[in-house]
Amino acid sequence: MTQPLYFQWSVSNLFGWGVYGLNLLRHWKAAAGTHAYSISQIQLESLSGMDPLSLISIAQPLVDSDQARMQIQERGLTYAEGIVLHSLGNGFGGAVWPSQGGFTGTAATCGVIFFENTVLPDARAIAGDYDLIVTGSTWCEEVLRGMGVENVATVIQGIDPSLFHPAPRADTLEGRFAVFSGGKIEYRKGQDLVVLAFKAFAERHPEAILVTAWHSPWAEPALTANINPAIAPVRLTPEGAVDMGGWIADNGIPASQYFDLGPIPNHLMARVLREMDVAVFPNRCEGGTNLVAMECMACGVPSIVAANTGQLDLTATGAPYILGRQGTVPSDDGSTIGWGESDVEEIVEALERVWSNHEEARRKGAAGAEAMAKLAWRQQIAELHKTLEPFGA
Repeated sequence: MTQPLYFQWSVSNLFGWGVYGLNLLRHWKAAAGTHAYSISQIQLESLSGMDPLSLISIAQPLVDSDQARMQIQERGLTYAEGIVLHSLGNGFGGAVWPSQGGFTGTAATCGVIFFENTVLPDARAIAGDYDLIVTGSTWCEEVLRGMGVENVATVIQGIDPSLFHPAPRADTLEGRFAVFSGGKIEYRKGQDLVVLAFKAFAERHPEAILVTAWHSPWAEPALTANINPAIAPVRLTPEGAVDMGGWIADNGIPASQYFDLGPIPNHLMARVLREMDVAVFPNRCEGGTNLVAMECMACGVPSIVAANTGQLDLTATGAPYILGRQGTVPSDDGSTIGWGESDVEEIVEALERVWSNHEEARRKGAAGAEAMAKLAWRQQIAELHKTLEPFGA
């Protein structure tokens, strides 16, 4: 008998885990022939604005998930009849491990992990608490295997090809050279390097405009960007939000060459991305493959991607412009082993290359779209099902 799937994270259109959960609900039944349930609080408000047919298609799974969650809470259950997935992050945090009394499945209890901090004490013992650890990138799997973890497999995230695909532009930025940068501001994601590189590029190209999607519900991580002494520091407003425009101005980029998209749900991003001339991802570390970069590539946007950590799964396709000059990222505790420090001059060189060679940029964009079309969420959820089949999925 095929076992139902329960996962312990929320469903949302505003952050990576939430998008993963949304697509589990959408595609698991087609892959497995049975239901998937989110047993965390669902962020219904983030789904507003989705087209009616998409909402109808997930309405019943959302209702079923909410009922399953309430039943578990009301009955005080510590297990579910089926397979349970825990969401795990740095240090295997994010869920209560089975041996510590965490929620378990009668068929199997597995972990899905995305981590950046490479200090993982007792990795083999903690991983052994689970039937399987599913990583979001080849790099994460290699790090764990280097620590003696054997019950591990990689399933890369997906993209929604009904949203993220090449299509005609609306030319909302006609006459401008639009450079996109996405992901919540923090040192790990390298927005400080984007600012330094764009400033140098924009001084030679007044038509250039930096378009950013850097917002997140958490402002404090943005202050980690201040580790880089070459930039003016990130500041918070009295309300505790990141002062995006102030930070950009403090770093010498005119307001006419910067546009902040603000918080924007995933289902509205594709139309914005297709207006971009290039996307830049000098991220120092990604535990996954970098979902925002995947979505840019899927839209046919020529993308500049750092050859490090989880992003190596993208650069291995040969489709992006590759930032190959990767320095080490020092840390006192060894938490950044394997991270990469992109060279600002190489970023500027890549921007100039895109700007000056439109035909090459077009080919790169097309190659990226072709590579990402093979990683549609439906296919990747089917790959997750295949990975969990030995446990009755």
